Amino acid sequence: MQNPFLQKDFHIRWSTLTSDHIEADISKALIDAQAAVDNVAARSADAAETLTYANTIAALDDGLETLSHAWGLVSHLESVNNSPELRDAHNAILPKVTEFFSSIPLNEPLWKTLKAFGQSTATDQLTATKQRYIHETLADFREQGADLPPEKKARAAEVQKRLAEITQKYSEHSLDATNAWDKIITDEAELAGLPASAIAAAKQNAAAKGHDSAWRFTLQAPSLIPVLTYAESDSLRQELWQAYAAIGRGKEFNNQELVREILDLRYEFAQLVGQENFADHVTARRMAASGDAALKFGEAIFDKVQAQLIDEVTALRQFKADSTDQPRDLLEPWEVGYWAEKQRQANYDFDEEALRPYFPIDRVISGMFDIAQQIFGLRIEEREVQFIAEGTRSASATEAKSEPSAQHSSLKSQVSSSPLSALPEVWHEEVKFYDLFDAESDEQLGSFYADWHPREPKRGGAWMNYLLSGNRDASIGPRTPHLGLICGNLTPSVGNQPALLNHREVETIFHEFGHLLHHLCGEVEVKGLNGVNVPWDFVELPSQILENWCWDRESLDLFARHHETGEPIPQDLFGKMLAARNYMKASGNARQLSFGKMDLELHINWPTSHNKDIDAFIKKQLAGYSADYKTEPKSNVFNFSHLFSSPTGYAAGYYSYKWAEVLDADAFTRFQKEGILNATTGRAFRNEILAKGNSEDPAQLFKNFMGRAPDPDALLKRDGLI
Repeated sequence: MQNPFLQKDFHIRWSTLTSDHIEADISKALIDAQAAVDNVAARSADAAETLTYANTIAALDDGLETLSHAWGLVSHLESVNNSPELRDAHNAILPKVTEFFSSIPLNEPLWKTLKAFGQSTATDQLTATKQRYIHETLADFREQGADLPPEKKARAAEVQKRLAEITQKYSEHSLDATNAWDKIITDEAELAGLPASAIAAAKQNAAAKGHDSAWRFTLQAPSLIPVLTYAESDSLRQELWQAYAAIGRGKEFNNQELVREILDLRYEFAQLVGQENFADHVTARRMAASGDAALKFGEAIFDKVQAQLIDEVTALRQFKADSTDQPRDLLEPWEVGYWAEKQRQANYDFDEEALRPYFPIDRVISGMFDIAQQIFGLRIEEREVQFIAEGTRSASATEAKSEPSAQHSSLKSQVSSSPLSALPEVWHEEVKFYDLFDAESDEQLGSFYADWHPREPKRGGAWMNYLLSGNRDASIGPRTPHLGLICGNLTPSVGNQPALLNHREVETIFHEFGHLLHHLCGEVEVKGLNGVNVPWDFVELPSQILENWCWDRESLDLFARHHETGEPIPQDLFGKMLAARNYMKASGNARQLSFGKMDLELHINWPTSHNKDIDAFIKKQLAGYSADYKTEPKSNVFNFSHLFSSPTGYAAGYYSYKWAEVLDADAFTRFQKEGILNATTGRAFRNEILAKGNSEDPAQLFKNFMGRAPDPDALLKRDGLI
């Protein structure tokens, strides 16, 4: 196929998207996009009355759409199917892509055109949404340096180009360092304390790597966390903890100099565009409005939980002392998870592993769909798919398709009759594909891919992304569906047993699905304001609020069923689960707040601190935010992809998780009052939050749903801390 990355197919033909096409396809897209930019820029000489929304703002967006989509596909494949060939092709064209996008707001004739239209009376005739988009677009240009003199514009472009290169390298180092380490165990005695699920997964992992009669552990979360939580071997926990803590710090795959350069360049860019620091640059148009306000927000919460944090730390040390008949002392950092789990079991008679049989992944997913269908007025249908391995493009659809697995037989949704394609392709044989409809009108609102389990070529963590934003502007054509995806690195299946999740993984699925619904339920007429294109400290509200349905008996009974018997979670186990919910909550809050504070301090105060030791700087700024340990742990700054794996990403924005937790804790109180499965309340959330994207100020959207401003203490009330 010629130019496969530039095709307009809704059902993406993933098998055609090979690394050898990247340079040619992206190069062509760059040429076409530049022509579109030039066409709009050429209108700078036009009289203001001849400028319209269609020939300025919309023309620019339309001209960039093919490139943005194609580059998004490349970036997605680099995240889920990383290979040397793909990485080389990606990195070869990355500087040109970065240079192009960073040049757009620095293009003087283009800026003159857009500014002239934005100041013209023609905008008065537009809808409020389009007027908002014009305002947001002009603000974006100014933030990226549109008003700078030529020499500063040139430097801003250089900075953005370099940031794209080194943040990509940071991401590669984190992935490669994670994959480079493993632990092969041949003595079964070393596995004492580990849950049967973790032992079976490690044995399967070892066999896949050619190790018979052995168990293999890696630094991926489903392998690492059970060891740190349950392994009786202190030396095994220490070895894995130290290996994980060393990611980004070793002789190979070292991120230390990259972080320093990233921070310096971000600071320089903020100064170039007239901001005091990068945090102020990032937050200026977010709900927080300034880096200092974001910092004070987190510090105010910490002040309220600090005393309880000290109590929790002291109690855990005392628990270990009592359990071992030793004097109370500091813990080692690799002991905390182990003794915390022991203490939780002792205090609440609750072992989270006891929940795992009730969370087979496909039942969790089908139950989550049931909840979304019931409260948001949706219908979700799984599609049959085809996975075509590279080099087998000629295979017939019948030969190549993968039938739904036996695990998926429990899904209520059946194969869709969507007219878009008989068999959508997927990028890996484990990936699923779904269509989403409005239950009342039967309109297909969108479709999405789901890829839930770890692989070595796949980056860690969990995320949602959008691939296409459908049309919601009746003035330019018929409505078209959105397309998105969700990915994770959850516990895989072992043998013939379905993948059994822990409760935190269940929350992760709901969280990412919340992001996805924000995109798929979008009704904004301007694509650039749809779905998750909202201020960063509002984007986590739809995701985090969905986690609440993982804690309520009524909603849990829809999906938390034993994978063998189909029985719901026993009432006594459910009671213990709820009782233990707020165990170590002050510590959990302090940990999250410490990440947000570290992020903001690095982007506010580090550049002017004249301190050459980042670890020492972070230690000073985070004094009191965690316990003291025998072995002092260093920060995760050199393996913190949220902050350093893209030019901006969550940089100076990690506080957003806690900010949005306050919003979600408060917003969920309406569901609690009116019924957590109340369709009227759910439809109101869909209409006022999910559908609106960034078409209105997020503070107003929250007020529209709740009828008032947020309660700042809502989170601490939910967590039992006030």
